[in-house]
Amino acid sequence: MQAYRSFVFALVLVAMLGCGGASGAEGDTLPARATTHMVVAANPHAAEAGRRILRAGGGAVDAAIAVQLVLSLVEPQSSGIGGGAFMLYFDHADVDDRTDVVTAYEGRETAPAAASPDMFLGADGEELPGFAANFGGLPVGVPGVMRMLEAAHADHGRLPWADLFGPAIELAESGFEVTPRLYFLLDRFAEFARDEAFKKLYFDANGRARPTGFKLVNPEYAETLRLLASRGAQIMYSGPLAEAIVATVRDNPLGAGRLSLEDMQNYRAHKSEPLCTAYRQWRVCGPQLPSSGGVTVQQVLGMLAAFDSTAIADAQARSIHLIAEASRLAFADRNFYLADPAFVDAPVAGLLSKAYLEQRAALIDRNAAMQDVAPGRPAELVAWNYAPSGFSDIASTSHFSIVDRWGDGVAMTTSVQSGFGSQLVVGGFILNNQLTDFSFEPERGGLPVANRPEGGKRPLSSMTPTLVFDEEGRLTLLMGSPGGTRIINFVAQALIGVLDGGQNVQEAVAAPHFVAQSGFIELEERTLLLEQSEALEALGHRVGARNLNSGLHAIEIEYTESGRVLWGGVDPRREGAALGD
Repeated sequence: MQAYRSFVFALVLVAMLGCGGASGAEGDTLPARATTHMVVAANPHAAEAGRRILRAGGGAVDAAIAVQLVLSLVEPQSSGIGGGAFMLYFDHADVDDRTDVVTAYEGRETAPAAASPDMFLGADGEELPGFAANFGGLPVGVPGVMRMLEAAHADHGRLPWADLFGPAIELAESGFEVTPRLYFLLDRFAEFARDEAFKKLYFDANGRARPTGFKLVNPEYAETLRLLASRGAQIMYSGPLAEAIVATVRDNPLGAGRLSLEDMQNYRAHKSEPLCTAYRQWRVCGPQLPSSGGVTVQQVLGMLAAFDSTAIADAQARSIHLIAEASRLAFADRNFYLADPAFVDAPVAGLLSKAYLEQRAALIDRNAAMQDVAPGRPAELVAWNYAPSGFSDIASTSHFSIVDRWGDGVAMTTSVQSGFGSQLVVGGFILNNQLTDFSFEPERGGLPVANRPEGGKRPLSSMTPTLVFDEEGRLTLLMGSPGGTRIINFVAQALIGVLDGGQNVQEAVAAPHFVAQSGFIELEERTLLLEQSEALEALGHRVGARNLNSGLHAIEIEYTESGRVLWGGVDPRREGAALGD
């Protein structure tokens, strides 16, 4: 295995390993309950910030901004204002007008104009060593989350922009206690820590990680937030802060990047309709490209629609087999066809057409694993001159779900890429290393890889914020997860648990995981799923135990004669909370 892949595997372990959390179905199986509004996020401080905004009369987008600002402070290993995000927003007020009620907002990082297909290759044509590829300036893309949130606030905000920064500013100045998970990850990251600003913030003078319970203050971040509150997101894209970001990316001891001030000034967030398809009696909506999550989850579900719901919902070997085979087929298509649609005309409609998914589902043998899984060819596709990608994005990220008193909802997945991103710190926040989501191998067999680096291109993502609507068109479920490419598996399985298995939302997010993307099924270690190993091997699968550290945070909405009830599901593998009234 090449040095980069070995290093990525080490980073995946750092980002995924949990501490002090339940594994699999351990922990409380009762969801949190509210009737007015609810926030479910990966950290109690973030969830409380969102609830505080909702109690003050804010809407779901307002709360989402407050949640993200706090996550940037208390969960820096996963997301922050130096990263990017995908958001689905549901506007309940438009239902009676029968207009489009869901908007997809995208704040994906963008490669500098100077990016090139070979940017992650050394002079010898081989992939750069892991440290050079993952840390420093080279993997930093233009941050997008604040532009995205500002656009969503302009459309749907109920409180003034500046009012949404109070919780994060107060916490940055007064400090928060380092949690067991944050300490655990910092401690294991210590051998990689090089950036002086990063070390000063998270480590002591002897290079030891700030311990659990240490009160961490970040006045520089508070000052950045004050500027953002008073002057808007523009300060990240022009002026002194933007200049500081560019200077840090281009001149740091870890490795020079290619970001320019012009790249920052030219950045735009995107707004579109979501990607929605039918699954049995429900309508499932996800993000558009450059997130592969919407396409791939909906492909998995579309293939599984060919099977009776009872055949896929019991977590026994036969149901694991069917879901795994659908996942393997969907990932073969994902790694071949999907990339930034501004650069590659991916056949999304064909990949999600009923006829194509029925054709793919027919390849699934109930009694034997496929030996070779290849991408399909949608009937609408005329020509495709690309090679399959072999990349796998790194597990980190955070997800939160929000429903406000008006019934509006936000599902938002946000990331700085691998644990602690590029580790470069500017203005008290960490810059992303999302360009590592590109395929490092720009071509194969003389053909370009669709997801190769190019100037101004957005790397393919697996972030999968998801909304589900019932047969009456009512929003019933908001969901998403961190986990790199495994996000797709985590979300699909949790959806199946609720929609097909009749699980409550807490049971679904806490259920043991299994992941299949190529020829190997990962079963979550220390769970009852391991008992299915022998039966799966008899079906022809290769099986192994893995730590599958998701962070599913979901809200299910129950409609009653007297109103609605919000049920919150918190992944026990992390340190999240569901708070509501």
